[in-house]
Amino acid sequence: MSTEGADWWATGISDIEPGVIRFHGYPIEQLIDGITFPQMIWLMVRGELPTPGEARLLEQTLVAAVDHGPQAPSIAAARMAASCGLALNNAIATGVNLLGDVHGGAGQQCLEVLYDLRRTVDAGTDPTTAARELVASYKERKAYVPGFGHRFHPHDPRRDPLIAAAQQAVADGTISGEHLEIALSLESVLAPVPMNVDGATATIYAELGLPAELARGLFILSRSVGLLAHAREQQQEPTRIKGPLPKSVIPTYTGHPPRSL
Repeated sequence: MSTEGADWWATGISDIEPGVIRFHGYPIEQLIDGITFPQMIWLMVRGELPTPGEARLLEQTLVAAVDHGPQAPSIAAARMAASCGLALNNAIATGVNLLGDVHGGAGQQCLEVLYDLRRTVDAGTDPTTAARELVASYKERKAYVPGFGHRFHPHDPRRDPLIAAAQQAVADGTISGEHLEIALSLESVLAPVPMNVDGATATIYAELGLPAELARGLFILSRSVGLLAHAREQQQEPTRIKGPLPKSVIPTYTGHPPRSL
């Protein structure tokens, strides 16, 4: 019998047949009772279960990025979508679709920077020198180093607990600390510009050996919780349409003065 049809959607992730649901070989009955949601995320994207220490670090990064209020374009967009009568799934999707390179991409970009620095260090350059060379190249291009500085927070309150968690994980033997050393060297070179949540999260993801592309996906998973909460709250508001500005604020017009045909 030909397997062409079955092979068309071949997958190593989910094994589904009548009465059977397995993910990477584990039956759903055992997973429901045996692991946490962060462990499930790790299993789905990496194929194996994390150690307790790895799962804890992942969970902490997911908690850190859940929400940043309507100042964040993704949250504002989800609220406006909900106020226009869209269902929760559409409002969440509206917010997710704003998570690109500018808003939502810094974690992936910083992770790529850390991996580049790690290759330089492995080739024989010490972390501080490698960091100085990288910062110099960014300054020459008049570019910002992703994962450092914040438009709203002089010191991102999410940075310290995440870095402290990474340092504890080094002490516990969960991670090596090699990427942490590089990230802290980079922060030292950039001083007084501090690391932000994207840099701290990228540091942990680098220590966990996650591919850079996963950083944005995991950020989207985390931020979706905030999108859900804000979209649901907006649904409860009496106003039907909530624009980006209060009614009393009229956007500044910069075009032609009034004129006639």
